Amino acid sequence: MAKSFRDLKVWNLAIDLTMLIYALSADFPKSEIYGLSSQMRRAAVSIASNIAEGSARGTKKDFKQFVMIARGSTCELQTQLLIAGRLGFASEQTVEELIGKANEIASMLSGLSKYLSEPRTKKIEH
Repeated sequence: MAKSFRDLKVWNLAIDLTMLIYALSADFPKSEIYGLSSQMRRAAVSIASNIAEGSARGTKKDFKQFVMIARGSTCELQTQLLIAGRLGFASEQTVEELIGKANEIASMLSGLSKYLSEPRTKKIEH
């Protein structure tokens, strides 16, 4: 197991995705600053944040719960990306690329959840 959440590839990919979402949403209409832009940023930040928080909880059960919350945030973000595309705030190509990255993260989170479900030690080592 990784020594720190910062060593997890999925956490690093989630941070990268967050940076891309911030860059994309910076170009949204100013009227969206408290709307879709804010929602997308919070969903993106939530992915990496929940991975980090779950890893600090100390048990595989707790970590798995937070991993699944992070996975839910990837689905939330994908929905918001589709809405942004339909509103014309992002190109179809950009939306598809970002959804692809979110799907990759969701898949990795599913794998991590499965790993955390396997019987091993109860404590997560850092």
